[in-house]
Amino acid sequence: MSSPLTPLQLATESLLIPSELDQESLTHLLDDLKRGRVDYADLYFQHSQQESWGLEEGLIKTCHTSWDRGVGVRANIGDKTGFAYSDDLQFSTLRQAARAAQSIAYHGQSLSPAVSGRILPVTAYYYPDNPLTGFSSTEKVAWLTRLDQLARDSDPRIKQVSINLHGSYKIILIMATDGTLQADVQPLVRLNVSVIAESKGRREQGGSGGGARTDYGYFFDQQRAETYVQEAVKRALTHLEAIDAPAGEWPVVLGAGWPGVLLHEAVGHGLEADGNRKGTSAFAGRLGQKVASPLCTVVDNGTLTQRRGSLNIDDEGTPTQCTTLIENGILTAYMQDKLNARLMGTISTGNGRRQSYAHPPLPRMTNTYLLAGQTPPEDIIASVNKGLYAVNFGGGQVDTVSGKFVFSATEAYLIENGRITAPVKGATLIGNGLETLNRISMVGNDLALDGGVGTCGKEGQQIPVGVGQPTLRIDQLTIGGTRT
Repeated sequence: MSSPLTPLQLATESLLIPSELDQESLTHLLDDLKRGRVDYADLYFQHSQQESWGLEEGLIKTCHTSWDRGVGVRANIGDKTGFAYSDDLQFSTLRQAARAAQSIAYHGQSLSPAVSGRILPVTAYYYPDNPLTGFSSTEKVAWLTRLDQLARDSDPRIKQVSINLHGSYKIILIMATDGTLQADVQPLVRLNVSVIAESKGRREQGGSGGGARTDYGYFFDQQRAETYVQEAVKRALTHLEAIDAPAGEWPVVLGAGWPGVLLHEAVGHGLEADGNRKGTSAFAGRLGQKVASPLCTVVDNGTLTQRRGSLNIDDEGTPTQCTTLIENGILTAYMQDKLNARLMGTISTGNGRRQSYAHPPLPRMTNTYLLAGQTPPEDIIASVNKGLYAVNFGGGQVDTVSGKFVFSATEAYLIENGRITAPVKGATLIGNGLETLNRISMVGNDLALDGGVGTCGKEGQQIPVGVGQPTLRIDQLTIGGTRT
């Protein structure tokens, strides 16, 4: 039996061999860019396949497959980026793209000193399996149909069921003027279950799901899939009993896991390097300063096994790492890509990410979470006389300059006399990221990560991410509701 191909061999086979490209010609192209006095330039090749399955009303309503292949060329001069891309992998087209990127970067800019990159070893945090080929179409349809029936059989109040399955398989190859030559094979799968319950003329929705960097076998585990269905049904039925959320300033307890999305939005984006270099983040210029409660330690970790936000290398070829952003309330680091790291006199933290070859990389989060404390979660609940317990969130808005945020809680409960009581609907959390961090007075010992469904948007680019936190208490937060 032959040995499996390495990521570099797979990338070369799928991206370079079918065309006239080879590593020697690409090296000459990068050498030409260096002689053109750019500070840094890179080539990002990508081959991707993906599929989506959608079941509604007991029938498969959508089945979509696609594949894409192309290259992005970037040139940095000073703080400016020239970028061009093409889905034509002929060398002549690539050379034209390189010249265009160089020309864009040159426009009106002076040069800054080039910094040599570090070529680091890479650790694999997931297997290079292709989820699209592991199961037949018949097996996927039968599996989705079985989950649909399970949801409908669980309670007569369940009237509608929607299930979506998505899988992708991406191969990337990066070459750069700092000597980088890296490749990776990145599988990704996700399952979402949504149900609508109806009772006494009232209709409510509930959802659940998960995902990971693995093949579909991860989800064909019956227990895991059934858990998603049960969670979706439970949430929909709970919403049927929910009362209108009160408004006011109360203590808020955030549950473990997915509520870390509030941290991701309200704090995480503000810790990405570009906003701090430009002075547009609320955290700019505050390294070494207290920005949070001493109970708070926040990390961004791209090295968690098979997690949705994990990567063996980022989209600049830098191995990912665990970066401590806030330690015991003190701001210690920003998330860096190569461009911002060079301009800020530091090194990349492996956070240069892009949606595809048609997008330039930006400093972005991977798996961002707050570390566990020492307090049992039941003690945190018991400490609140009157407040809100929020365990699931929907959409939100954040201003990274001011740090202000607004989030809607899709699953929340009243806390009365230290006990969780009635479910509420229509609750929104309104606050400021820095103020909220400093109002955290209790941190639980129950750290959990989200189920693996997070997608983060920035400058029009969507990428998979992970979030997490333990149960925690915020002493005061404005709650927007429908009654006082």
